[in-house]
Amino acid sequence: MVIRSSTFSFLSNLKKNNSREWFQEHKEEYDLANQNVKEFIEAMIQRLSEFDLQINTDIKASKCMFRIYRDIRFSKDKTPYKSWLAAGISIDGRKLDGPEYYVHIESGNNFLAAGYWRPKKEHLDAIRQEIDYNAVEFVNALAAGGWKPEDLSQEDKLVRPPAGYDPNDPNIELLKLKSFILYKQFSDEEMQNPDALDKVINTCKDIYPFKVFIHEAIDS
Repeated sequence: MVIRSSTFSFLSNLKKNNSREWFQEHKEEYDLANQNVKEFIEAMIQRLSEFDLQINTDIKASKCMFRIYRDIRFSKDKTPYKSWLAAGISIDGRKLDGPEYYVHIESGNNFLAAGYWRPKKEHLDAIRQEIDYNAVEFVNALAAGGWKPEDLSQEDKLVRPPAGYDPNDPNIELLKLKSFILYKQFSDEEMQNPDALDKVINTCKDIYPFKVFIHEAIDS
């Protein structure tokens, strides 16, 4: 299972010709690209279900896919379409308050991200508390997949310590995080290679111990 070169060509051309008129003229190309990514996500779900207890084969790829249409109501950028195709894989498809896998397909910017992006307050509090109590286990969960704490996304990180935490806490930089995400990029060539699915799934396996830590933190 691969992402076809025609999919990247469509997305690249869409980025250069982002208009409703162009999109309608190339609707058939979009349908083929979208189907290609959907089939890749279907294959991912099947493979993920073999080791991730939160993923099962009843999950529909169509429920995981994000729309290509942009919401331009409150944006200065009025281009009507995204220049990528993407999916969020969780027990509730793309709509989940919890850890998930996110797959982003865009010419020159393909990546897999996994973890919990911007947890709601009670989940963020629970994750921070679990890290505070069990920092060694958290670091070990990362290390089990070959990751380090500095590999975590720094997006939205607090400048100051969160309320109730000592600025001198040895784990304060982890406690300042507002999202708990690991990600890996893949070239267009890698995604077109016959082992593309294997590479993405192997990365998911590397992230899985970290994902389990987050699940257990919010479920406890």
